Amino acid sequence: MKDKIPLRLARRIALAAQGFGDARPAGPITRRHVHKVLSRIGLLQIDSVSVVVRAHYMPLFSRLGPYPRDLLDTAATSRKRALFEYWAHEASFLPVETYPLLRWRMERAARHEEMYKGLAKWARRNMRLIDDIYNEVVARGPIAASDIDGAKGSGGWWGWSDEKHAFEWLFWAGRITTASRRGFQRLYDLPERVLPAHIYNLPAPDPAEAHRELLRISARALGVATAGDLRDYFRLSPADMKGRIEELVESGELLPVRVEGWTQPAYLHHQARMPRKVEARALLAPFDPVVWERARAERLFDFRYRIEIYTPAAKRQYGYYVLPFLLGDRIAARIDLKADRPAGVLRVLAAYAESGAPAHTAEALAEELRLMAQWLELERVEVLPAGDLAQALADTLAS
Repeated sequence: MKDKIPLRLARRIALAAQGFGDARPAGPITRRHVHKVLSRIGLLQIDSVSVVVRAHYMPLFSRLGPYPRDLLDTAATSRKRALFEYWAHEASFLPVETYPLLRWRMERAARHEEMYKGLAKWARRNMRLIDDIYNEVVARGPIAASDIDGAKGSGGWWGWSDEKHAFEWLFWAGRITTASRRGFQRLYDLPERVLPAHIYNLPAPDPAEAHRELLRISARALGVATAGDLRDYFRLSPADMKGRIEELVESGELLPVRVEGWTQPAYLHHQARMPRKVEARALLAPFDPVVWERARAERLFDFRYRIEIYTPAAKRQYGYYVLPFLLGDRIAARIDLKADRPAGVLRVLAAYAESGAPAHTAEALAEELRLMAQWLELERVEVLPAGDLAQALADTLAS
């Protein structure tokens, strides 16, 4: 072990690695800004909930401010696409350069491994249908699962039809990919017709080298992390991790350290920035890399965070769709937020200050909410009287 890192420095290292050590762009936000963020954080987790905005749009707003969302759409769907969709940290958008690094996962999925057990079990019994669906994509792609006769769900596993199961298996196996979306529905096509040819034709590295490179991406994105944090970023298995971190330590790319208050050994990326101060101000999606691993968020920020979408309303502690508010180098508040698009209102259903929140938390949060309303093309922000920060927030917005 090398030097012990104070917890507050570990927070600053982690936030700088995620892009919060830099000021937001002063001028128009361009594709170059988007690519810089994506190259830094490595992926955007996708989620279907759109209470505020779809989750994959939020990390760019958190780091860049009100950017044109079509920059991300274009990066993920244009002929000169910069992103592709696959299973990484759950379903994710990833830079196309990462595609060869995940071929091992696709190859395992084609052997009915490295996927949901229920889907693998179903696929072993239904390979003829899977081949039929693949041939439909060859002939008709890009198509949605719902474009196939009989593809309507019938209450089975996850409510999926057999045809939808086949599409999902083919997606896991890398035989099809997302060409674009219709609303939130995937339109599938062949990867050789979707991905840039120079990316698709790259040879896949052997799994050990792919795992090393994925760990390098994770380490850059996290700054300082435990082995579990590094593994979680791309959901690598303990078996796939075996020996890989030690190799990166041996090469000098990871530096063993101790972090104040952490019970597990940690690793510092050799190029990690160590800013003396971080002056971030950002609302974070529940699936932002800063907070998606809840144990890491608790270790870094003393912030216990659970998403309560599936908790009965009467049992929720903070609300349905709660966003942490990052201020400086700490999480200062959390708010239950909803975009009421028909009414043109960004509605704060509840607002809570964290212990030790700075005195200017309400003012800073109000500014961020105004910025978000502008980005979402909503006319105003409205605060309901729930939570210990609600009154101060409402007063600030009214002033």
